[in-house]
Amino acid sequence: WWTLRKHIKETPVGYGMTEFLVDRSYADKYNLIACAIGHHIMESRWLHDPKYLDGIVNTWLRGNFNPKTGGDSINGGPMAKLDKFSSWMPYAMWQRVLVNGDTAWFENYRKDLESDMQRWERDRNWKDGMFWQADVKDGMEEQISGGRKVRNRRPTINSYMAGNYKVLGQTDRYESLRNLIEQKLWDDSLAFFGTLTEKDSIAQVRELIGYLPWYFRLPADDSAKYKNAWLQLLDESGFDAPAGMTTAERRHPLFRKAYKGRPTCEWDGAVWPFATSQTLTALIQVQNYYPNLSAVLPKELFWHHFKKYTESMHFHGRPYVGEYLDEKTGYWLWGEQERSRYYNHSTYNDLVITGLCGFNPEQPTVLTPLAPENWDYWCLDGLLYHGHTITILFDRYGTHYHQGKGLMMLVDGHPTDITHRL
Repeated sequence: WWTLRKHIKETPVGYGMTEFLVDRSYADKYNLIACAIGHHIMESRWLHDPKYLDGIVNTWLRGNFNPKTGGDSINGGPMAKLDKFSSWMPYAMWQRVLVNGDTAWFENYRKDLESDMQRWERDRNWKDGMFWQADVKDGMEEQISGGRKVRNRRPTINSYMAGNYKVLGQTDRYESLRNLIEQKLWDDSLAFFGTLTEKDSIAQVRELIGYLPWYFRLPADDSAKYKNAWLQLLDESGFDAPAGMTTAERRHPLFRKAYKGRPTCEWDGAVWPFATSQTLTALIQVQNYYPNLSAVLPKELFWHHFKKYTESMHFHGRPYVGEYLDEKTGYWLWGEQERSRYYNHSTYNDLVITGLCGFNPEQPTVLTPLAPENWDYWCLDGLLYHGHTITILFDRYGTHYHQGKGLMMLVDGHPTDITHRL
């Protein structure tokens, strides 16, 4: 939360949220960058005071005017570089509604969001109905499957757009794109969702972005068919490295070698919190909504990587989060540079709430905690949900919190009935 707070910025048009603490030449007004908007909203949706996230969203969608020449935050247009990077902004905004119940807030921005979707349809639509994107415009430059100038149909932008269509109620477009993702991006030889190149062939590399369809609950098939894809997270030749999950499979000959003379950003294998938090969110969705698939996956899969994710967040002995890190040593690459300090391009608190403690705002009384089974007690307190204060606690013997044994939920201090999904 301390890192998130550092990036809340007061602007002439209201609150905004930055990604870098230092100015970047390619940023929009007020040093705003659109790449991590989805992460910013998913994390900030749990803040008790709504004014910060209200301001962040309003600045992006209506803050583009010049106070010196007139205009206001009601009539202003979207920020000029809102579409510089792919994003799941509408989807994330709806996830905020699930937490606070304020559908009117979402509806107030519906026309703005639909207009933004139309821009994407105009600028990034492929002839088959899918969307293309260069890896750099996904904020994931130098990928093994990608390129800064290629027009690939990637799991990123297509999953984002499908999720956005769903929450905007554009059912036909959602179903069409969802089917295209399953039909065209799933590769049987890889047993993975891959990137479809301009030559209509799947790039033969597994990359962490292949888990994004589950982030938005797109795969319709809940079966063991996808078991091996998820087990790549436990395979040391796959994505499992000492310091975290790699952005490309370690067995690939171009792993950490796709671009000579390491550039300032490298997505050909190093560990990126941006992708780690996306993948862990996707795994939480599997646990909540894919019972047949989750039943064949090891229960400790989430904790195996969340523990590494937590341990990675130190630098020179102090709490820290940067851009990306070496998969073996855990050393933050470019961490000595000011640009990478406390880099705000991922989630953590959201993963604690929805993953570790198992609170699902769509099904608030159905808890699926992914905390280690050998913990004797833990507690999440002060969670604001639909105007009520939620406490979730686990006390194996009932001797730590003195509220009883096992898993329980309190609403405004009063016990409530829950379903504990193992």
